[in-house]
Amino acid sequence: MNATLSESFIRASHVLARVYAGTSLAEFGALEPAVQDLCLGTLRDYGYLDGILSELLQRPITDLEVRALLNCAVREIQRGKANEYAVVNEAVNACMKLGYPAAKGLVNGVLRNYLRHRVEIEARGPQSEAAQWRHPQWWVDTLRAAYPGQWREILAAGNQHPPMSLRINRRRTTVEDYAARLSEIGIEALAQGEVGVALAAPRPVAQLPGFAEGDVSVQDLAAQRAAPLLDLHDGMRVLDACAAPGGKAAHILESADVNLLALDRDPLRAQRIEDNLRRLSLHAEIRVTDAAALGGWWDGKTFDRILLDAPCTASGVVRRHPDIKWLRRVDDIGRFAGQQRALLDSLWRVLSPGGKLLYVTCSVFPAENASQVDAFLSRHADARRMAIADEQLLPNGRHDGFYYALLVKQSG
Repeated sequence: MNATLSESFIRASHVLARVYAGTSLAEFGALEPAVQDLCLGTLRDYGYLDGILSELLQRPITDLEVRALLNCAVREIQRGKANEYAVVNEAVNACMKLGYPAAKGLVNGVLRNYLRHRVEIEARGPQSEAAQWRHPQWWVDTLRAAYPGQWREILAAGNQHPPMSLRINRRRTTVEDYAARLSEIGIEALAQGEVGVALAAPRPVAQLPGFAEGDVSVQDLAAQRAAPLLDLHDGMRVLDACAAPGGKAAHILESADVNLLALDRDPLRAQRIEDNLRRLSLHAEIRVTDAAALGGWWDGKTFDRILLDAPCTASGVVRRHPDIKWLRRVDDIGRFAGQQRALLDSLWRVLSPGGKLLYVTCSVFPAENASQVDAFLSRHADARRMAIADEQLLPNGRHDGFYYALLVKQSG
C-alpha cells in the first residue's frame, strides 16, 4: 500500500503543480483511479488545505510540486484511510523521488507539526472564507451578492462529490425497463422523468448494461432538460451551435427525426461528438467552425430550432471539475459574457421566424445568465422569452447548476 501511495503522491504532485500554474486538469486525459481521486479530492479542498499550510509554514513554498505534495499528504491524513505516520514517510520518499532532496526536511517537519497540532488547528477552524468554503474569495463574494439567501448552499454543493445520472435512449428502451435491468444486477437506481435514471452511487460505464450498445448515456439530470424544451418535431432543421462533447446533440436525435447540424470550434472535442453519436447509432452533420462566424459555415437556410449551449465559466459544475475554481479569474465572467453576446446576436440571424432558440449555460453567475438574456431582449425587438419553470437551476444533491432561457423569434 505504501509503495502505491508514494507513486500516487509523485504522479498527483506532477499534475497538480501544472494545474496550480494554469493548466486544465482535462488536458491530462485519463489518470489512474488512485491518482485521479487524489487530484480531485485535493482540488475540491484546496482552499482549506492551503489554509492549513499557511498556518504551518514560516514562508510560502515556491516549488509548486512540493506545495502540491504537501496538499496531497494533508488531504490523505484527513481521509484517515492510511496510517498517518505512513503517509508522512511516503510523502518524504515522494519528495526525494520528485527531485527535491533539499525539501525533504521541510516536508517531514511540516507534516509532523500538523499531526502534533491537528486537533488544535481543526478546532480553531479555517482562518479565511476562501479556506472555509474551499472557493476563491472573489467567487464567494460574487455568489453572496447574487444569492443572499442561498450562497452557502451553492458553495457547499460545489464541494460535494457529484451525482451520477443516466439518460436512456428512448429509441431502444424505456426508463422502467432499464431501471429493472439495473436492479437485476444489484445497481440501485431511481427513475427520473421519461428518460432519466439517477444512480444511488457512481459506477464505471463498463458496469452499465447496454452502454456499449447505445442503450444509455451518462448525462446530468439538469442537462437533460435541453431537448424537451426545444419542442422538437420530425423533419425540423436543427442547429446545435456548441455541441461538444455531444450529449445534448444525441438527446435531440433520440427525441425526433430531425436534420441536425452540430458545430464546435475545437477539432478534438468535435471528434467526441462523432464518437458519441456512433456508439448510439445516430447521425448528424458535424463541422469544426466558430458558430459566431456565420460566413464560415452558414448556407443561408434558416433553422427551426437552435440550441446554444454557450461557453461559460462552468461555475455550476465545479464539483465535477474542481480545478475550474482555481483556474478562473473574476475577469473571466466578462470575457465569457462577451462570447455569449456575440453568439446570441449571430445565431439569431439564422433562426426562422416562429423558431425557438434555447440559451443554456452550466453557470450560476447572473452576468452569464439572466442578465445576458435581458440585454439580448433589449437589443432584439423581434425576440420574446417563453416562460419555463426554473430558468436557473442551482446545484444540489440531484443535479448540477444550469441556466435555461427559451427565446422565440416573432414573425413580421
